[in-house]
Amino acid sequence: MRWLVVVVGLWTGLWGATAHAQTWPEMKWEALVPSDWDPTPAFKGFDLSRLSDADPQADQLLKKMREVWDAAPTNPKLNGRRIRIAGFPIPLERQGDQVKTFLLVPYFGACIHSPPPPANQIIHARSATGLKGLKMMQPIWVFGTLQIERNPSDWGVAGYALRVERVQPH
Repeated sequence: MRWLVVVVGLWTGLWGATAHAQTWPEMKWEALVPSDWDPTPAFKGFDLSRLSDADPQADQLLKKMREVWDAAPTNPKLNGRRIRIAGFPIPLERQGDQVKTFLLVPYFGACIHSPPPPANQIIHARSATGLKGLKMMQPIWVFGTLQIERNPSDWGVAGYALRVERVQPH
């Protein structure tokens, strides 16, 4: 009888995981970038190997890169999709130990160091209720509905918005 409980538990767990994955399909960060977007033509003529941080051309290049990345296109096929995506939060609006809005970025340190990622690699996430204990750069899964919506912030320009329904540790 004990083996039956184990088998039923395993089957239920597997079925639940499959149903969960179908309800919340995983989104990879690469899918947020349109396949035909190529930012490199904007940087022709810059010889990066000869630039130092003190070179005025380095400032010019950084400004140009911010313009191109802040205007990075989004993938229109993703508008309105329910997703789950792993990333790192940067809290924007905190009330005590609860966070209602945050940026979600694909790698540790993004937006904290300059330059921030392209707009199609930053998601502006909003939760109707405060999320307790959400810490900066803590790896998390975020579940919600993705929208194409450009949102500037001090940390970078987000090309997407996400209506958060749930967050869990990654």
